[in-house]
Amino acid sequence: MTLERARELIKIQVEMGGGYNRNSVRVLLAEINREHGQSAVDQLIIEFSLDEQFGLQVGQSINT
Repeated sequence: MTLERARELIKIQVEMGGGYNRNSVRVLLAEINREHGQSAVDQLIIEFSLDEQFGLQVGQSINT
C-alpha cells in the first residue's frame, strides 16, 4: 500500500471516528509498518493526530 493511499483511508476513518474505525486504522498502520517501517507509522500518527483521536502513540508497536 502506498503512503498516499493510506492517508486517504485514514482520513476517512478519522472523520467517522469510533471503536471500529480505531481498529481499521490499526490494521492500516500495521500494513504500513510492514511495508514502510515504524517511522512512516509515526509520521501518520502525528499527521492525523491519532494520539488524540484513537490513543495511538508515536513509537507504539502496532500489531494486529
